[in-house]
Amino acid sequence: MRGKACSGQLTTDYPGKEGGMKMRKTIMLAALILGSALSPAYAASGPIKIVLPEEADLLEPCMATRSNIGRVIMQNVSETLTELDVRGDKGLMPRLAEKWEQKADGSWRFHLRQGVTFSDGTAFDAKDVKYSFDRIMSDKNACESRRYFGGMTVNAQVVDDRTIDFNVDPVQPILPLLLSLVTIVPEGTPLEFVREPVGTGPYKLTNWTPGQQIVLTARDDYWGQKPQVTEATYLFRADPAVRAAMVQTGEADISPSISQLDATNPATDFSYLDSETVYLRIDHNIEPLNDVRVRRALNLAIDREAFIGTLVPDGALLATAIVPPPTLGWNPDVKVFPYDPEGAKKLLEEAKADGVKVETPITIIARTANFPNVTEIMEAIQSQLQEVGFKVDLKFVEVAEHEGYYSKPFKEGRGPLLVAAMHDNSKGDPSFSMFFKYASEGTQSGFSDPKVDDLIRRASAAVGDERAKLWSELIAYLHDEVVADVLLFHMVGFSRVSEKLDFKPTMATNSMLQLSEIGIK
Repeated sequence: MRGKACSGQLTTDYPGKEGGMKMRKTIMLAALILGSALSPAYAASGPIKIVLPEEADLLEPCMATRSNIGRVIMQNVSETLTELDVRGDKGLMPRLAEKWEQKADGSWRFHLRQGVTFSDGTAFDAKDVKYSFDRIMSDKNACESRRYFGGMTVNAQVVDDRTIDFNVDPVQPILPLLLSLVTIVPEGTPLEFVREPVGTGPYKLTNWTPGQQIVLTARDDYWGQKPQVTEATYLFRADPAVRAAMVQTGEADISPSISQLDATNPATDFSYLDSETVYLRIDHNIEPLNDVRVRRALNLAIDREAFIGTLVPDGALLATAIVPPPTLGWNPDVKVFPYDPEGAKKLLEEAKADGVKVETPITIIARTANFPNVTEIMEAIQSQLQEVGFKVDLKFVEVAEHEGYYSKPFKEGRGPLLVAAMHDNSKGDPSFSMFFKYASEGTQSGFSDPKVDDLIRRASAAVGDERAKLWSELIAYLHDEVVADVLLFHMVGFSRVSEKLDFKPTMATNSMLQLSEIGIK
């Protein structure tokens, strides 16, 4: 018997049956309805398939802040001490730490959850937290999480099995928020990157076939609430139209990233303001990009408005900072560079007259399948730059090779580079971006400026209105005086979700997809 729920009535697919059959059916249905009213409701559970735009080249926990890795393992396999609520207004929430407080000397004390085990069966305690933090700060690896602790000295000290202190110089008022990006691994995990992550999360890695799929399976011994998704299989397809079609046909259940053109079904397709900023990182160290007139010309040559509603979704915002509004310190007085090709040409002529080699070929390095329409967007930017007199090459690379251009140590003997990238800051504070993007010692900084270093140092240690004021000053200085980047768009994301699932994307969906937040109808 098949039943359909519609407007509060239950109908059946047995027209024209005899009266006795109808009566028996009525009794059976009444019994089912009465039984459901008297019995507790049980949520459905089962496996799902998720199709992503790019494959994970690593599953190393300390690299989970990188979107192609974080979408798979962050808070699924590997957990953090704290977690920012992106679905409501709870702010910073407990995860592996139950509570925390700042001590009189400015240090922070964290009280850890009891009864937690790793997926290999070992118990979780404060020694694992200290080891995890020391591991990301080690020079034996290239952990991406380390970049968020630049410009400060942090010392983790075990008090007892359930208590750990973090001493920070200078004092960091948002250290608990910073620790929401530090994934916890068992003490003794190799300092070098691991292939099979061991974590405290609700899932464990059960299969990874490079080029094909990754499979996470729910743990029976997880400390928290049992999730409805019992198994998640991750597939990888670069074409957003293919990803959308796979969900439509049932080959997959979620595609966190599809293009606006494919988002045509209100029942399955959702738009969301994400926290990603698309930009071109300028390498100031190489001529002609070391001349501020050339950097201004790059910005004036691009018609940003023309992309909105065409290659970039409606609702996307033109960027004036590496962080999106309403991040703390957002500066509304900073204005987007206008589209002024004649002004760009004039600046190039002035620089050339002063001996700057403006005709040197510049290469844009872009990441394949980084976001929908990335190929078309970069080709259009290349064309616009060429129209004002730049000589521009365009090169697409996979994520691992892209990181070699994006992060230090930069390659010796390189020519002038513009590295196309998408930066995520969903935490609400510029400290998650500014040091590693712009400080002289920042791992992705393309220049060195003492005023920038000073503003970052003072803003990171400040609180309240002073903190916001300093970040605002830095945002204006980077955009108007340094001309640090070619800032492009704060993006809008689109997802397709099967109607059998209870899930809506948030601003964090592009970088983290918690399976425990997905319900099965």
